[in-house]
Formats: sequence, structure tokens, C-alpha cells
Amino acid sequence: ESVRDALIDMADHAGCCLILTTGGTGPAPRDLTPEATLAAAHRELPGFGELMRGKSLEQTPTAILSRQTAAHRGACLIVNLPGSPRSIDLCLRAVFPAIPYCVELIGGAFLDTDPTFVKTVRPAKK
Repeated sequence: ESVRDALIDMADHAGCCLILTTGGTGPAPRDLTPEATLAAAHRELPGFGELMRGKSLEQTPTAILSRQTAAHRGACLIVNLPGSPRSIDLCLRAVFPAIPYCVELIGGAFLDTDPTFVKTVRPAKK
């Protein structure tokens, strides 16, 4: 409940358009971050978790146990990353190119990136 309440507060009152969580995405009884995220969210965005697990499976077969996900609450995107620094780096590099456009689509701020670090993927405007 405390994680859910913190996510709601950041999205609704602090005006965050992006929240990244780390840890709490495994199968252990104490790992409740995805449940808290989904309880706070309006809609789940399962493609983020699918991609993160796919990338992680390239490194370790135990990645199948991970439950990373993403969802949005209004104009705020919430992404649940794994707990280890190495896994966070791997997963964030995989999903971040889509994050600015996703935030824009849900009504959040326009986010730009430095293409020397990460190239933002947005459809070409006609």
C-alpha cells in the first residue's frame, strides 16, 4: 500500500510524468512492486515488461522469474525495473527509446534525449 500511495502521490500531486522503480519484481513474497503499480495505474503497458524480460533472458535463464511491467496513471508513465544495477542498465537501455514518445501519447511532458546516449523513437510526422 505504501508503494501504491507513493506512486499515486507522485503522479497526481507532484506532477511527475515518468516514475522508474527498481526492485521488488521477483517471485518472493516481499516482491510487490508490480501489484502496487497496477493498483495505482489506469492501464498496463505489457510490452515494456515483455521486452525487458526478453533482453534479460539473453543474459540469464532466471530472468523468466522477473515480473517487470509498466503502466500509466493519467499522464504519468510508471516503469518497474529489476533490482540489480546490471539488469537495470540492460532493461533501461532496451525500453528507454520508446519512453519519451509514450509519455507524450499519454499526455505527459515532451521529453527529449541526447542522441549520443539514447535515440528517441517517434514516428515521422506527415
